[in-house]
Amino acid sequence: MLWLLRHAEAADGAPDDQRPLTEKGIAQAEAVGRALRQLGENIDICLTSPKLRAVQTAERVCEPLGIPMRIEPALSGEPVDVQRLTSGLGSVLLVGHDPSFSILLHELTGAQARMKKGGLAAISKGELVMLARPSELAAIAAASAPVAAG
Repeated sequence: MLWLLRHAEAADGAPDDQRPLTEKGIAQAEAVGRALRQLGENIDICLTSPKLRAVQTAERVCEPLGIPMRIEPALSGEPVDVQRLTSGLGSVLLVGHDPSFSILLHELTGAQARMKKGGLAAISKGELVMLARPSELAAIAAASAPVAAG
């Protein structure tokens, strides 16, 4: 399985590669990790763009899943050879940017979709098996939260 995660919401500013996540972005990224855990997905490794907002997103997703994270300069925003990048790695989560991820999603599946900040796609053998917006991931994540006793 190949997972594509567009980085969560980041602050405006310069330099571009040092833009951190906003509070909303932190919440989005943490929800992705909880949602993937709730879904029972087994991901072997996470490869992330070296840009701060992507690294911060990956850290918050990978920590609750207990998966290793590796910085991959090829995910900085330019077109990427995903087959070469993920060969032999098993189930991989890529964390990166748009428009390259929306283009990659189309190239791999034929789907015409725009990846939202904090949005997640799952691809299996060229088939788009899941495309979730941040609000949907937050709902999945909330389903895994313990219910407070009242």
